Amino acid sequence: MQKIFKTLIAATAAMLLVGMGSGPALALQEGRDFEVVSPPQPTEKGKIEVIEFFSYMCPHCDHFDPVLSDWLKSQPKDVVFRRVPVVFRPQWEAPARLFYTLEAMGELDKMHSAAFTAIHRENGNLMTESGVTDWAVKKGLDRKKFADTYNSFAVQSKAMGSKQKQGSYGIPGVPAMVVAGRYRTPDNFSGGNEAMLKIVDELIAKARNEINKK
Repeated sequence: MQKIFKTLIAATAAMLLVGMGSGPALALQEGRDFEVVSPPQPTEKGKIEVIEFFSYMCPHCDHFDPVLSDWLKSQPKDVVFRRVPVVFRPQWEAPARLFYTLEAMGELDKMHSAAFTAIHRENGNLMTESGVTDWAVKKGLDRKKFADTYNSFAVQSKAMGSKQKQGSYGIPGVPAMVVAGRYRTPDNFSGGNEAMLKIVDELIAKARNEINKK
C-alpha cells in the first residue's frame, strides 16, 4: 500500500511539472501580466512582432537598453523586433527625430546606445535640433548630411507617425513592449527589466500558439 501511495505522489508531481512546462502563456493573467491593445494593431502575417516603445530621455529606458540588447540575441526567426520612440513632451521630439535620422543614415546600430550615454552619463543636450546635430558631428557624422536627413520629409513623417502609434497602442509610459499588436506589458510595471522580458517571452509564446491554431 505504501509503495502504491509513493507511486501516486511521484506521478502527481510529474504531471505538475509537465503542466508547468507545457506553455508559460497559460499562466498569464490580463491586468496583472499584460494589457490588451484595443483595437489590435496590424502586423506582418506569419511573424510575431515585438515593439519597444522608448525615449532616449527616459532613464528607465537607459537601464533597460543593455538588458534588452542581450535578450534580442536569442530571439527565434519568427520574431520581428522594432523600436518606436515616444514623444510625451516637446523636448522629446528632437531625440525621436535623432533616432529616425540615425536609422535613415545606417548609423543606428553604432550610435543607439551612445545616445543614451550622452544624455544620462555625459550631460549632453539632445533636446534640440542644434544639440543633436552638434552631438552627431562630434561622433563623426557629416553636419550637412545629418541636418538634411533630420529635416527630411521621411524623418518628419516617421516622427509624426510615432506619436500616432503611441496613441494607437495606448502607451502610458516607457519602456513598454507590445507583442503581436495585441498585448502590452503591464502599465506601471515594477518587477524589473528581466521580469518584464520574461513576460514578453510568455506573450510571444501565447501569440505563437494563437497563430498555430489558425
